[in-house]
Amino acid sequence: MRRLIPLLAVAVLAGTAPANEKLKDVACRSVHLNYPGPAASAFYNEVAVEASAEGTYFCVCGFNKGYFGIQEQGRGKKVVIFSVWDPAAGNDPKAVDESKRVKLLHKGEGVRVGRFGGEGTGGQSFLDLDWKAGETYRFLVTARPDGADRTAFAGFVYLPNEKAWRHLVTFSTPTPVGKLGGYYSFVEDFKRDRVSTTHVRKAAFGNGWVKPAGGEWLPLETARFTADSNPVTNIDGGAAGAKFFLATGGATANTTTKLKATATRGKGDPKPPADLPPVE
Repeated sequence: MRRLIPLLAVAVLAGTAPANEKLKDVACRSVHLNYPGPAASAFYNEVAVEASAEGTYFCVCGFNKGYFGIQEQGRGKKVVIFSVWDPAAGNDPKAVDESKRVKLLHKGEGVRVGRFGGEGTGGQSFLDLDWKAGETYRFLVTARPDGADRTAFAGFVYLPNEKAWRHLVTFSTPTPVGKLGGYYSFVEDFKRDRVSTTHVRKAAFGNGWVKPAGGEWLPLETARFTADSNPVTNIDGGAAGAKFFLATGGATANTTTKLKATATRGKGDPKPPADLPPVE
């Protein structure tokens, strides 16, 4: 299974990359929403999948050091995934010095944790979750300093069947930032078997908020629509009422927002949900 890599995060934040004809007709084009916002101690966002297929990643809370969302893998397997990158360059997770590695500070019940490599390295966690299309799933990422030269990133997901928040993991990575930044969501086809391009992948993202350390929650009401270097044009994204959306593959047409353009969603909830886990 292909894993999201730092190179994609760079593309998300930078906008569209030069066309890569090798991706054409092999995979659906990856599409992104980039949310401008200040450095913060917490990032909250929601997703409701409208159409999916095997080999799809719906990233809900992407940030400058990691990503958090849900995947449909294969044979009906669906999971929550939360990952944080090492700061070191390279693709071999075993070659990264211990002092430069992501460290595990907390692991929730039923969560699988390990290291990944291939294109960048870091710590990764999975929780089995048979998420359903049409149902809203809620995510929260928090950040806090972990000593003088590390930041601890915690991932929380609300499980509708339990009516409770689950603290998946807390990963500490060597970076003195101590805060979140570079907020985004995306939809990616990681199956890449040509047939996958015929399937539509679409999701709505909304009610996004960030909380600057010591400040008040701020709504994420604008987003820039970008895509990877795949040159195909059957993609779309932008605002739909009080939410944003992303779509790619199949018969999708770019009728809403042009690439690199910014969309503004309608006014939604005046405050973030009252049941969020405690945030500093």
